Amino acid sequence: MRSIATCYSEHAIKVSDSYCSGPSKHAYFSPNLMPSLPNSITCIYKACLISSRKQLLITLTWCNDFTGQGLTINVCDNTSSSPSNKFNVNSHQLKDYKGTKKFDSCSSKVIVFWDLSNAQYDNGLEPSNEFYVIVLVDSEICLLLGDINEDNNNNVVEKLKSEYPLGKFSLVSRTEHFSGNSVYSTKAQFCDTGIAHDILIKCSGDEDGSRNPVLSVSIDKKKIFQVKRLRWNFRGNQTIFLDGLLVDMMWDLHDWFFKETSGFAVFMFRTRSGLDSRLWLEEKNLQKKEKEWSDQFSLLICACKNPD
Repeated sequence: MRSIATCYSEHAIKVSDSYCSGPSKHAYFSPNLMPSLPNSITCIYKACLISSRKQLLITLTWCNDFTGQGLTINVCDNTSSSPSNKFNVNSHQLKDYKGTKKFDSCSSKVIVFWDLSNAQYDNGLEPSNEFYVIVLVDSEICLLLGDINEDNNNNVVEKLKSEYPLGKFSLVSRTEHFSGNSVYSTKAQFCDTGIAHDILIKCSGDEDGSRNPVLSVSIDKKKIFQVKRLRWNFRGNQTIFLDGLLVDMMWDLHDWFFKETSGFAVFMFRTRSGLDSRLWLEEKNLQKKEKEWSDQFSLLICACKNPD
């Protein structure tokens, strides 16, 4: 799938506006359909080794298929020119609910500790509490997720924290794949100092029925904007001011409308680095950006028309 940013040019349809995350004059809409459940969730974390200053990408993929719930982990650096091949080679599936796994990746020794035996789930895929996932790279803690202070996990976590240095890590990207109806609900925190926001996206017919679909986007139970005549405005963007940041919301529903069997709808939320930063990047600049490290955060929602 092409990157959504490459689908836009100066000839693309653009809807530009600003929204401040305060009281809204728009009423929150109540969808007629229950939100779709995600098929997979992929989170990419940026980490840095304290001793060597080596920068890493740690990818966790939570999925649900015919074999049941699963977790796949990948640890890699930023030296490869092909992230997709690097991900396929270095990915490791954690099949058990609890355990330890050791492997080598990007010339480093990796140890993963996890416990999902008592995990609770909000969306059926990604655990929300009573779990932990810890990643050690070259005897340094590069990722620590879960209930750090809970009694049932405290002994394991505190033991590892006392034995190994804890480095800094941050979430830089989150991708969710859906199938089924056209209502999508998720949460996202766009910066370390911000809060987790409820996001609801709905694609449905207006008062004239499904012949004239409308895109509606709500954040924290407030309708931010809607786009009518969506078959004509199948690509576009809207700028939102949230937690003191400019957040660009982009959508691409071309394949959803015009491919009968394999149509995808793509929605992206991406923070901007500054007021003067460019929203749309040319292909060369985009490829260069992928090789650099950035504090920007992106949320990508991919929706499949057919569950199969």
